[in-house]
Amino acid sequence: MLEVREITAGYGDVTVLRNVTLTCPTGSAVALLGPNGAGKTTLMRILSGLLKPTKGQILLGGEDVTGLRTSELSKRGVCHIPEGRGIFPSLTLRENLALFSPRGKAKVVETFDRATQSFPILGSRMSQLAGSLSGGEQQMLAIVRAYVSNPRLVLVDEASIGLAPLVVDGLFKFLGQIAKEGTTLLIVEQYVTRALALADSVYVLNRGQVAFSGKSDALSSEDIFETYLGVEV
Repeated sequence: MLEVREITAGYGDVTVLRNVTLTCPTGSAVALLGPNGAGKTTLMRILSGLLKPTKGQILLGGEDVTGLRTSELSKRGVCHIPEGRGIFPSLTLRENLALFSPRGKAKVVETFDRATQSFPILGSRMSQLAGSLSGGEQQMLAIVRAYVSNPRLVLVDEASIGLAPLVVDGLFKFLGQIAKEGTTLLIVEQYVTRALALADSVYVLNRGQVAFSGKSDALSSEDIFETYLGVEV
């Protein structure tokens, strides 16, 4: 589904990523791990069209999509759930869902049904401004886009950050469900153990380069920190 070839990118004169290569097979869940500043969010921004690489190539389903705008990538089935709640806070929950859904009244109704089936608490918040929801509810609203827009590839950047463990449990259960249904996932996650349990394969970034790539069951969280990041746990 996704192939990243030798991507180099940065901001101005600062290079953040250097020759990063990774693959997300169709229907797989891939974890992208590493310390703060490793370049994980930069790569997600490139894959969703928010930032252009200075070198390299991105293929989506075999099609070269390098440098395409976010709107074009969205049409091709890329859904980006950014760090820090990807919602419109001044709109109601219902209005947010309507924007996320495919066009057509029937599709909008279907979107509401699917959202409330995944996260029942959202059903009682439909008229509430999204910005007034709790942090966990805002993240539920943001991440339900990965379901209602029928994407081919979902990029999830730190979905669990700042949330209570019970809410995190629900979010990972949801991600596991859509992965089983065949959606391809690339996940940046601070909870290494959870990411390894969900993912089929893992890439570890350190200082803008791939320090490890392989099957997730070949690693433990201690391996990642001690061997590939040089941090004792």
